[in-house]
Order: sequence, then structure tokens, then C-alpha cells
Amino acid sequence: MNRKALLGFTLLLLAIVSQAQQKYELTVKEAVDLAYKNVVDLKNAQIDYQIQVAKNREILGQALPQLAGNAGVNKYLKVPALLFPDATSTAVYSILKDEGVSGNNGPITTVPSPTLRQVSFQQPWNLSLGATLTQLLFQPDVFVGLQARQTALDYSQALVEQAREKIKDSAYKRYYAILIAEKQLHFIDEGVQRLQKLYHDDSIMYKNGFAEKLDLDKVQVQLNNLSTTRSAVENAVEIGYAAMKFAIGLSQKDTIVLKDDLNSASVKENILGEGFRYEDRTEIRTLNQLEKLQNLDVKRYQLGYLPTVALAGNYTLNGMGPKFFTSGEDFWFSSSYVGINVNIPLFDGFQRRYKVQQSKLNVEKLQNTIVNVKQAIDLEQKITFSSLRSALFNLDVQERNMELAQKVYNGTKLKFEQGLGSSFEVLQADADMQTAQSNYFNALYNAIVTKISYQSSLGKLQ
Repeated sequence: MNRKALLGFTLLLLAIVSQAQQKYELTVKEAVDLAYKNVVDLKNAQIDYQIQVAKNREILGQALPQLAGNAGVNKYLKVPALLFPDATSTAVYSILKDEGVSGNNGPITTVPSPTLRQVSFQQPWNLSLGATLTQLLFQPDVFVGLQARQTALDYSQALVEQAREKIKDSAYKRYYAILIAEKQLHFIDEGVQRLQKLYHDDSIMYKNGFAEKLDLDKVQVQLNNLSTTRSAVENAVEIGYAAMKFAIGLSQKDTIVLKDDLNSASVKENILGEGFRYEDRTEIRTLNQLEKLQNLDVKRYQLGYLPTVALAGNYTLNGMGPKFFTSGEDFWFSSSYVGINVNIPLFDGFQRRYKVQQSKLNVEKLQNTIVNVKQAIDLEQKITFSSLRSALFNLDVQERNMELAQKVYNGTKLKFEQGLGSSFEVLQADADMQTAQSNYFNALYNAIVTKISYQSSLGKLQ
């Protein structure tokens, strides 16, 4: 393969790879918007909405005029016949008997039975063409179905919004979990650098006889432990990105760059929303729409006692003949009618009565469910608010503790550099600072998660 061909193949391969892999730089809101476009659960909920639109049009179609045509042609291989009585001789003998006429054997006293002969009223070839037009004037289930169209759409839309809320909650939590883990990784890297610097300083002091080999080993142990922690956090970041891609519907081959920043101040912003209404929660809106549909179901069965009324009209053209209809020996005649069909339900063994009863009980069950969900929402808000208050308090404590640990470390390190302290004291202060940093990031994560949960419980997660 020559150089130009190899270059062209390489460029083509790079183009294919670049198309397969995409890079996304996202804020948390952009991540949520991207999830709205990609996540399958939401796509299916939106498809269900379109299915409901089609069902509504199907119900509307039942109320529109219905036109049906029919055509048929047949040829009798053997024309059907009827037995038709020939009463000619019977009538003659009856008159002769009444007149007292005598025959060769004396007076006529008996009348013979009629003779049966085969007679056909059909032709070998028969053709029928017709059309029937019906217009439904009133039918209970169609009437209620027309009333329920918008409610059914509202229910489907509520399910879409419910799917969006779940996606938003998941995307927020995964996004901020990655931010916190990356910040923690940054602090761990700084800790590694500090310990490496301490190890270097101890090595020089050891060579000059001012430190023991034990001091070097202690630093190395701490450095090894921190490296292990770094590996675990780095792995958590990698898994976090993979989970984030799945949560927003991206390929694992794609790359995500998070643009938002996170600190304790941003966690404390916009915590309390405006006045809460149960209808702010998508679950309640969905159940309310479902209750309307259940009530319409009750109405549908109640109206089932009313008659169904439909207007109908028909026109039919019939032809028959001894040969096929191009012979000119055929006969044609037509018929038509218009009328109203009324179907009156009289007695159905109390089936409709019990269907109404079942529908009412379903409404009652749904009302109980709504009450229970509202109570669960109250509990959720109580728990998440209490957890958020505790998490924010703990975050403040851990933030101050981290700052204090930083000051202690700086002071201890300064004493060591001035020859007034030991490397063990620096090592201990560094370990305390790492513990304080770890506690701070745990508190920060708990605070952001509880904030998201609390805002979700209010239906205010933006």
C-alpha cells in the first residue's frame, strides 16, 4: 500500500471514529434537556401520548357517517328449484263432484291431490351491487368516549411529565455526584503532592542524619494509603460518568465534560420554594386525571340503560339472466330504503348494574390511593426537609473543620520547616486534614442529594 493510500485510509478511519464518538460539554440543565431527547422511557411515554391522540380520532370516527359497499356475482351450476303444486286437475274434479257428474265408473265422489311440480324463480347468473349509509345518532359508550377525549390526553400528558421528573431527578443527582467526586480527587492529588514533598524532605534529612528510617516508612505508608484512596475515587468517577451517560441516553463511547461548579454556597441557594400545592406533584396530577376517567367510566355504564339510535339508508341494484351480463339477455331491478334503528336494552341479567357498581368501587379505591399518596408526600417532605436541615448544619461544621485542619497543617508544617517540629507531627496533621476533607465531601454530597430530594418532594426541581 503506497503512502497516499495509507493516508487516505487513516483519514477515513478517523472520520468514522469521530462520527461514532461525540463530545458533550454540559451544564446540569443542558444534561437534563439532552436526557429529555434521548431517554427511552420518556420517548415511550410520548409515543403513548400519540397513541392516545389516534384513539381519540378513532372514537370521533364512530360518530361520523359510515358508508359500506357490497358487490357479489354468482353462477348457479344447478338452478335451485321449489316444489309448486299444480292444482288444475284438482279444481276440475272438484267442480265435477259438486255438479254430480258421473263417469264410466259411476258418480265422481273423490278429488285427487294436487300434483307437485319443480319450479325455479332464479336465473343462472346473478349480480348484486349495493351501498349502505349509517349515521349514529346516539350510543352511550361513544357519547362518553367523545367527552373523555381531552381527559385521556391530559392523563397521557401527566404520565409524560411524571417520566420527565424521574429523569430530571436522576440526572441532577448523577451530575453532582461526579462533580463532588472530581473535587475530592483534586484534593487527594494535592495530598499526594504534599506527602511526596514530605518524603523528599525526610529523605534529605535522613541522609544528613537528622531523621530515622522509621520516619520515611511512616510517610510511605500514608502515601500508599492515599494512593489506594485515589484509585478508588478515580474508579468512582469513571463509573459515575458511565452512569451519567446511561441516565441521559448517551453512548458509552461519547465523552462528557461538566461545565457547572459546585460549592457549599451554591448548595444553600434557592432551597425554599413558594407555597406548595399537591397539584405541583406529577403523581397527584396523574391520579386526578385518572379519577376523571374513572368517573366517566361510571357514566358510560349508567348511560348503557339508554337506547342506541342510528339512521340507515341502503340502495341495491340486482341483475339476473340466463347468460353472462354482456349477452343483453339479463334483467335488472333496484331497491332502496331509509330508516331508523333503535336498540332498546330491556334486561341483561343485571350485568350493567354490577358493572356500574364495580366502576364506583374503582373510583372509591382511587380516591383512597390519592389520600394515601398525599400523606406519603407529606411524610416525604417532612423527612427530606429535616434531612436537609441536618445536612446543611453538618456541611457548615465540616467546612469549618476542614478550614481548621488546613490551618493546623500549615502551622505544623511551618514548625517542621523551622526545625521546631517532627515529620511525624506533619504526617499526623496531614492525615487529620485528609479526614476532614473526606468528611466535608461526604457532607457536601449528602447536602446536595437531600436538597434535590426536598425540591422534588415540593415539585419545584427546576
